[in-house]
Amino acid sequence: MTDPIKATCHCGGVELRVRLSDGLNTARRCDCSYCARRGAAAVTAPLDGVEVVKGADLLTEYRWGTQTARHFFCSVCGIYTHHQRRSNPNEYGVNLAALAGVNPRDLGDIPWTDGVNHPSDR
Repeated sequence: MTDPIKATCHCGGVELRVRLSDGLNTARRCDCSYCARRGAAAVTAPLDGVEVVKGADLLTEYRWGTQTARHFFCSVCGIYTHHQRRSNPNEYGVNLAALAGVNPRDLGDIPWTDGVNHPSDR
């Protein structure tokens, strides 16, 4: 899945063109206080691999803690679309469930990242 794939929020107001780093092989979940509540699995894209095709004006950004990670979601429907990672600010995590034609259930068990004990917090 190196070809660009469309990702959208629920209402369709935000649309991304995403080029994943290694297809769906990078799918993972995080157990930090924010991600655990959000519940979404993410896949990896390089910074130049995410283009906002429409709805940039609808995206809202949320930062907390170290203010490094930038989490984006649609201000209309509230769906998380992507985030710039704290663990690697040169990458985006993209909401797996926002990708066109992808059902996260088809991937089975998705690995977890230990966000509670994040290396940046040591």
